Amino acid sequence: MKEKTIGILGGMGPEATLDFFGKIIQNTPATSDQEHLRVIIDNNPKIPDRTEAILGKGESPVPVMVQGGLSLAKAGADFIVIPCISAHFFLDELRCNLSLPIISAFDEVAVLITRNHPDIKAVGLLATKGTIQGGRFQETLIESGIKTLAPEPEEQERVMSAIYKIKNFSAHKVRKETKGILTDIACSLIARGSQGIIAGCTEIPLVLEPEDVIVPLLDPLLILAKAAVREAQQVTSIDP
Repeated sequence: MKEKTIGILGGMGPEATLDFFGKIIQNTPATSDQEHLRVIIDNNPKIPDRTEAILGKGESPVPVMVQGGLSLAKAGADFIVIPCISAHFFLDELRCNLSLPIISAFDEVAVLITRNHPDIKAVGLLATKGTIQGGRFQETLIESGIKTLAPEPEEQERVMSAIYKIKNFSAHKVRKETKGILTDIACSLIARGSQGIIAGCTEIPLVLEPEDVIVPLLDPLLILAKAAVREAQQVTSIDP
């Protein structure tokens, strides 16, 4: 059976796209170059800010994302994955304007929790203000019987500040500080009843690691990368 070509609609931000591509490579069972998958990346950091758009404070990213999706299709991609959780808010609009299938990180996270962590009934969501207020991630999880706990308003402002600091490449020296902030807020969510923590912005796994929390840390980028590999290889099983 012929392998499919992965199309990555990226640039939101560039380092998260790089991290995502690395996770695809790391989770492809290959013993030579030729056994790896073909991946086409449209890395466009000029896409308007997703959170600002969700909150009604900025222009929609959809037109530029559609252009990127069309470019991926023209280049030979068979399906699209988007390594930006906030951008998933616009998934319905994108699907209306693109012919290629788009794998949803929201769906993949919900499926993985249900199958691999059936005891988890409440998760803490560390994400952008756009993802939190947009509510699409929470809606998908609740359909699978999983309650979502969000940071308190003051904590959410600290999460947003940490995310934008991570995006600032010149601020690498403060990543230890951002790790501490995110760890503290994750611990607060755990104290409120979260049985797992979702690193629900693609920059967060760049600093927050599984050993930083006492419950499972769920990385949507990693989960999406594994889903992309399965789709490209046309394999249906889900890793433990």
